[in-house]
Amino acid sequence: MQSEGQCSEKTSKENADDAVVDTTAKKQNHLAGEKSPYLIQHARNPVEWYPWGEAAFARARRENKPILLSIGYSTCHWCHVMERESFKDEEVAQYLNEHFISIKVDREERPDVDKIYMTAYQAMYQGGGGWPLNMFLTPELKPFSGGTYFPPHDQQGRAGFTTVLKTIHAAWREQGNEVQSSAEQIHQKMQRVFEQVKVVEGQLQVDDLNLAASKLAAEADHQFGGWGGAPKFPQVSHLRFLLRHWHRTGDLPSRDHVLLTCNKMMEAGIHDQLAGGFHRYAVDERWLVPHFEKMLYDQAQLLELYLDVWLVTKDPRYRQVATGIADYVTGEMQHDGGGFYSAQDAQSEGKEGKCFCWTLGQMTKLLDRRELAVATEWFGVSEEGNFIDHSDPEPLMNLNVIHIAKPDWDLSPRQSEVLQSAIKKMRKARSERVPAATDRKVLADWNGMMIASLARAGHVLGQVAYLEAAVKAHAFIRTELWDGALLYHRWCDGERDSSQQASSYLQMMAGSLGLYQATLDAQYLGFAIVLAEGARRIFYDELGGGFYVGAERPDLVLRLKDDFDGATPTASSVGAMEFLKLAEITGREDFREVVDKTITVSSETIKNSPYAMAWMMSVADMQLGEHARIVVAGAEGKEALIEACYQVFAPGLICMGNEGEVDQFSASLQALDGKSAAYYCSGQTCRKPVSSAKSLLELLNN
Repeated sequence: MQSEGQCSEKTSKENADDAVVDTTAKKQNHLAGEKSPYLIQHARNPVEWYPWGEAAFARARRENKPILLSIGYSTCHWCHVMERESFKDEEVAQYLNEHFISIKVDREERPDVDKIYMTAYQAMYQGGGGWPLNMFLTPELKPFSGGTYFPPHDQQGRAGFTTVLKTIHAAWREQGNEVQSSAEQIHQKMQRVFEQVKVVEGQLQVDDLNLAASKLAAEADHQFGGWGGAPKFPQVSHLRFLLRHWHRTGDLPSRDHVLLTCNKMMEAGIHDQLAGGFHRYAVDERWLVPHFEKMLYDQAQLLELYLDVWLVTKDPRYRQVATGIADYVTGEMQHDGGGFYSAQDAQSEGKEGKCFCWTLGQMTKLLDRRELAVATEWFGVSEEGNFIDHSDPEPLMNLNVIHIAKPDWDLSPRQSEVLQSAIKKMRKARSERVPAATDRKVLADWNGMMIASLARAGHVLGQVAYLEAAVKAHAFIRTELWDGALLYHRWCDGERDSSQQASSYLQMMAGSLGLYQATLDAQYLGFAIVLAEGARRIFYDELGGGFYVGAERPDLVLRLKDDFDGATPTASSVGAMEFLKLAEITGREDFREVVDKTITVSSETIKNSPYAMAWMMSVADMQLGEHARIVVAGAEGKEALIEACYQVFAPGLICMGNEGEVDQFSASLQALDGKSAAYYCSGQTCRKPVSSAKSLLELLNN
């Protein structure tokens, strides 16, 4: 489905013309002036949607109507399905408009709102959840019922959306006081559970981390990698923790599971074999058939993972995958001004996977006989195909999700040449298709993740263009989303939003520290410190530890912290990691106190369910480690020393300079005879300095 608003990618003259006709043909609702592509997708629904805000709240109070709060995002497959089936339906819209106040929220714009109502859903229905999230609220914004995707009509014992709406309306009309009372009880229970200060004593110990690694290994899928069955998500925090565990303990099964998972993912359909990058998740346990949306945060995390395994193994396949991710993001996902877009859709021309998949007939027309023979066998292409979109009433047939069907096939030099020729033709042909729409929101948090990953990739892969892209993106965020005092969350089409989110501050800290370590430019360290102080002031729980998801504001009925990793690590986990790095670099004890308290408040969760907070376990692993850092003093020749720091897998190592707001001891270290020197330090003890990259590599490898 093409996004139709200011922030959508216009992909062809025909589609642009169609969008213009559609704009004039349909009446717009209250979402028409929004910037979010997700909201704009619904701006011409017959449902009288409102954006999240006082206009909708006031009308609900004035008319005493319940609120339908529908939360999703622009590249969400089932959000598209429910819009097509229900929100475009005139009869459904008429009922909603008469009996409800309908509000649409882009979860990527307002993760603080999404957190409240997803948590409420999970509390009411004992877990689960997903998007679209459809919650029913009182006019005071307190939830009393809800669900995720609803089919349009009753089917197989499951209530359809029309039935649900009628049931909710009848309950509100006939038992309004009881519904209000129930909502108040739910709210008070959540308030007691989630806002109480948890007093936890005792830091995590090495034995706790070893036990956590054992539990992760016990639950792993040892055939296809990762964890669980279908659907299967790349759980990068889990994998990177296992690599840290192997690095600390020498536990080979932990490393081997990471490599198994990386191999299975990069060979399967979840990996875009032609354009690079990864799709969001697979609908099967083998990673073969994905939902085809591509999220910026996945690219950032998976780039970090494949850089890790490249450094661990020096297997050129991992380097190729990492390069493919970085090239895809910098080539297709970067605004001319520098910021990175948030996502690309799964659909083009209204069809899931259409621009990504191939039929045998398409390949037969495109390739010569030899190319066809090798490419169809290599990519597992058949006449019947391996993918059909069962949610589509008129699905495309005989589609193939291309994947490396024979990874162990020992191609001859001639076969390799023929395969590369076929791939070149396929890439060109695919580039001429109508592509999936791009969600052109620029989010500060996801940009911070990508900045950190690309800054590292520039050195690990020896590609200065990646580092330059990270520098450009950082400058964009500072120009467009930073006002000198506050960091805003979303920019789109020349306009920033009005919300502050903890993830924006903390992930941009990570991006700034990533650039600082990659360049030793003290301006990036200075900005990271400013963000740290802002994050502590706005989001940090001084009494209980950890970081709230959003700032305190009147449109939030609860203020919550994440207590499990979702598609990205929790704000508290990211905060603990970045404050730990800053504490090491600056020597500031107030930063270290934030780390200690945040890890401690998470320790009970980690001990009981290590699956929940894998990135926090990585923070604890680093905290319990050597606290090693390389201090580079002097300007002449520093670039070679910096690059050497990135050529080994050393997850706890910090690279820093001796200028700017660094600790007093590091600031006292000097260059050698006018040339840059690298000091390997732990605390205030350093080994003999070295002045060549070769000597530094030898030091790091011993």
